[in-house]
Amino acid sequence: MHPGELSADSLRLIAPSRDKLAGYEAALAAGWSPDTTQDVSATQLAALRRDPAAFLVELTRQDGTLVTASGRVVPRLPSRVYWLDDGEFCGVINLRFVAGSDALPEHVSGHIGYAVVPWKQRRGYASRALALVLPVAREVGLGRIEITCDDDNEPSRRVIERNGGRLIGTRPDLSGRTKLVFHVDLMRHR
Repeated sequence: MHPGELSADSLRLIAPSRDKLAGYEAALAAGWSPDTTQDVSATQLAALRRDPAAFLVELTRQDGTLVTASGRVVPRLPSRVYWLDDGEFCGVINLRFVAGSDALPEHVSGHIGYAVVPWKQRRGYASRALALVLPVAREVGLGRIEITCDDDNEPSRRVIERNGGRLIGTRPDLSGRTKLVFHVDLMRHR
């Protein structure tokens, strides 16, 4: 293992919780955004500081609606949200899905999204987090997942490919940027 590289056992996926909220708050205060399509750090930080318990409920709720980066109000999909933890807060990974189907609505860019805090990037955290969430995707009944990344995001492309991602094409996102589209066959990738 190289200096600064993540050991396979040190990263955990944990449920968002009050006792780990200080690390999430510190990351937001440092300008990190858990949303890679728009900077939500200031908005989330204000909501968290206003009412921490309500913030956690909203972060993990399974019903209602949400507002997309384009401003469109859409139904919230079932999801699993995890914080990355190596002894301290490292980032977030979430799984979005439609019960009983591998398909996603057109406004959802992929089944999985992740964001690692800048001071923990390039250490294998995203690759390990994705590997840890794939069994969760199988548990919720998915046979194949779709993951996207910007066409110029080589680090994210490598993360997806390391975890069995197969490039199937490209498509524009809502802002017109080109996204690479990958599939991971969960029955073959265990």
